[in-house]
Amino acid sequence: MASNLSKKRKFKDTKSSRSETTTTIASKAKKLKKDASSSDSDAESDHDSETAEQEIEEGTPSSHSGSADEEQDGLDGSNSNQQDGPAELDEVPKGDDSLLPPPVSTDAQAFSELNLSEKTMKAIAEMGFTKMTEIQRRGIPPLLAGKDVLGAAKTGSGKTLAFLIPAIEMLSSLRFKPRNGTGAIVVTPTRELALQIFGVARELMKNHSQTYGVVIGGANRRAEAEKLGKGVNLLIATPGRLLDHLQNTPFVFKNLKSLIIDEADRILEIGFEDEMRQIVKILPKEDRQTMLFSATQTTKVEDLARISLRPGPLYINVDQEKQYSTVEGLDQGYVVVDADKRFLLLFSFLKKMSKKKVIVFFSSCNSVKYYSELLQYIDLQVLDLHGKQKQQKRTNTFFEFCNAKQGTLICTDVAARGLDIPQVDWIVQFDPPDDPRDYIHRVGRTARGNNTKGRSLLFLQPSELGFLAHLKAAKVPVVEYDFPKNKILNVQSQLEKLIGSNYYLNQSAKDGYRSYLHAYASHSLRSVFDIHKLDLVKVAKSFGFATPPRVDITLSAGLSRDKKPQARRAYGSQPRQGGGNGLHRK
Repeated sequence: MASNLSKKRKFKDTKSSRSETTTTIASKAKKLKKDASSSDSDAESDHDSETAEQEIEEGTPSSHSGSADEEQDGLDGSNSNQQDGPAELDEVPKGDDSLLPPPVSTDAQAFSELNLSEKTMKAIAEMGFTKMTEIQRRGIPPLLAGKDVLGAAKTGSGKTLAFLIPAIEMLSSLRFKPRNGTGAIVVTPTRELALQIFGVARELMKNHSQTYGVVIGGANRRAEAEKLGKGVNLLIATPGRLLDHLQNTPFVFKNLKSLIIDEADRILEIGFEDEMRQIVKILPKEDRQTMLFSATQTTKVEDLARISLRPGPLYINVDQEKQYSTVEGLDQGYVVVDADKRFLLLFSFLKKMSKKKVIVFFSSCNSVKYYSELLQYIDLQVLDLHGKQKQQKRTNTFFEFCNAKQGTLICTDVAARGLDIPQVDWIVQFDPPDDPRDYIHRVGRTARGNNTKGRSLLFLQPSELGFLAHLKAAKVPVVEYDFPKNKILNVQSQLEKLIGSNYYLNQSAKDGYRSYLHAYASHSLRSVFDIHKLDLVKVAKSFGFATPPRVDITLSAGLSRDKKPQARRAYGSQPRQGGGNGLHRK
């Protein structure tokens, strides 16, 4: 039994397609994985977790990293020899317009029209990019001209290149050296996204002499501090760890010229508002360009923009005139299924899609843990990703799935924002998203970049159909799918027998069942997702129980899952911003 549950999982490797947003991650996943030895859980932990950085202990060396002093060599992306010891407090030139690139036409369509340095253009060509996406076309020219930008763009729009290219060009034109310290900082909400941006930066800066690095919670703090002391020109960071270094690590950041805040709404939603205010207050303001990107414009995002951007920033909203809130090339559907048939349908679907690349979203860490163990036990190989895993496990899983040509990843919303996972065929939302914003970010894992296709499937119980009105109001087009009943594998009796006889799976199932109810009770759309309308007998059957386990759900409404308490506003409290394969449309 134990051996079945701990089977080594392998997916087939593949060369990733060179789409606008996925090339770098897949092609360099194995190399990047060695650069980020780290441990402990993420800000996206289960409902009983504490704040994002409070639980993080200092990382320990991984098997490939040697001593603690050698750990995380990839943090320093140096392309030139660095001096030992702390960086000198040399200042970079100020106000020298001759060092800046010439003005660029806002009508540019290709990267070759941007007057970029030869080193950057060579890297872009090697990455396989020629034409710009809309956010790149509208954002890069004013950023190259030194303007502050507040950008709104759908996930998968290519904004990583939109903010990295101007930052790298600035560092290159000002001839930053390690002794000049940090000239550009990218702040991002999650560790996985930070590692991903680090990978893109590595590709873009391979021909430049400037240094680059990443600091994230869970990594070896001492190794990070040593690299910062030697000089990291482009720094990618999560908010908690960045603030820690700004307050406690001696390193040069007085020459900072560019601050990039990526996924600002997500940073604030998971409870980093205070950290961001402190970071902005500590960093120098003189001659600093700020770029703030956010998928939604909430009051908190506007407040952060007000304190971080200079007066009169350029606002770029590439989605304002779009008919739909989700990307083109995405075929979206839902299926209505009773609670007791949910797992049977999921199991049947995954069996049928075994040659596809699928991501399945759950509402809690314990649900992911249970269903991954169950599916492994019954010989359906899956990978799992959630906030309670140690950072090294999460990093390994993420890059293994990136490199996979086919397979299934089951996860919480820790993977739902910003991450570029190549060639995902299906997004399945087994548990309902908290609101349409989360739906949009979940389905954004597929159909990323230009001319790409993807499909999504949302599971809804009959009592949850009111969610469709919220999706329609958010400009999300969905159609109903019908899954033929004779195609659903009826393994319920075998499932109940297994859970009844296997103590380990039984305990895991109870934890998953309890967390599912807690998450459901804390839903922001309680008028639609009303826990009192759930048939607990049917819900229990989806976890393999013939009768529901005893769970006190009276306190559940006060619990928050995967988020810090009071970190997220209620949906609707701010103005909204602008069949084959066994499934058949009705």
